[in-house]
Amino acid sequence: MRKSGGIVTVVLSVAALGWAAEKKGVQANPVSPELKAKWAEEAKLPVVDLSQDASRQVVIAAGTTNVYQGHPTTVLMPDGKTIFAVWCISHGGAAGPMARSDDGGKTWARLDDKLPPGFKSHQNCPSIYRIVDPQGRARLWVYSAWKGSRFSNEAMPSIMSEDDGKTWRELPPLGKAFRCVMTFSSVVRLKDGTTLGLYHRGPEGADRAPLEVLQTITKDGGFTWSEPRVVAKVEGKNPCEPYVFRSPDGQELCALLRENTHKGYSLVMFSQDEGATWSVPKDTAWGLTGDRHNGVLTKDGRLVVAFRDQAPESPTKGHFVAWVGTYGDIKAGKPGQYRVKLLHGYVKGDLGYPGVELLPDGAIVATTYLKYWDDARKHSVVSTRFTLAETDAKVK
Repeated sequence: MRKSGGIVTVVLSVAALGWAAEKKGVQANPVSPELKAKWAEEAKLPVVDLSQDASRQVVIAAGTTNVYQGHPTTVLMPDGKTIFAVWCISHGGAAGPMARSDDGGKTWARLDDKLPPGFKSHQNCPSIYRIVDPQGRARLWVYSAWKGSRFSNEAMPSIMSEDDGKTWRELPPLGKAFRCVMTFSSVVRLKDGTTLGLYHRGPEGADRAPLEVLQTITKDGGFTWSEPRVVAKVEGKNPCEPYVFRSPDGQELCALLRENTHKGYSLVMFSQDEGATWSVPKDTAWGLTGDRHNGVLTKDGRLVVAFRDQAPESPTKGHFVAWVGTYGDIKAGKPGQYRVKLLHGYVKGDLGYPGVELLPDGAIVATTYLKYWDDARKHSVVSTRFTLAETDAKVK
């Protein structure tokens, strides 16, 4: 809400408008019977439901009647068992919380009091990454969207650790050129040892249509980044929240994109030259349609990608799901093998910004925020764990 000259103007973001419509069941864009029939056929993709199995689930940060825990990201350390998680307080609110698990996500210890005091002034969806510089030195980084006020020119502040998370220091914002809706939704190491980051923004950095995806590269392990450039802008669509990863053969980059009009499918684009150029974004298969994708490549060569389900006519729409398939399925637009309902949200559509980690024993730990309890308590940060051997056995 903004107030000027006695006039109050309510400003709703693109994401907030979509979420509000979803909650109210509003169908803003009626679709043809033929398209609905097509979606209904695609919605026959098998679903394995793990959402009611509490033995798999760990509450990392419980919501209360007053505290909303939101938008976590995670990073797995090279030892295969230490996981860090960061999140914000309230929907897209202030950073500050951090937790570490030393046993692959089974138990967690809070680290908030070990972080720089200024971290609490960082705003919106803090994202944690382990970035290795061209000389091979690894650092942990937590980037956020803004410092101080929302949509300020103090864009992308960060905290950083050079000792595997034992100590942290605050770094200055990257600045006005990096104005964004959210900080990096994903990063990927390039063959030359540099790191590519992707994020999105609207006009002048605002959270409104038309949205576009930008790319930037760091050559020094996260301290400085190249001038951002637009790599995805689609007429009539709003690409955002890019998840970039490397193909199993290492020769190609793939980016899955949320499509924020929610009129059809998500988007995907590819680069065969380490991000120098990208293909024109195209629709994904129905089964990959959702918000804020993140995933892992398993030992048998399959991909597990988790997200907030937004597939039209989906029986699990609005819940936290994972798609299981191959890279070839993504390239060819094929349905994939099946989907997994990971967690059930008691507020549909307000969940699913996930961390997804693959442990050495094959267990996948997927972490999100959601209205976990059907009572007055607000959103919590929760993880669930499973293996593909388990879900394969449950496919009907």
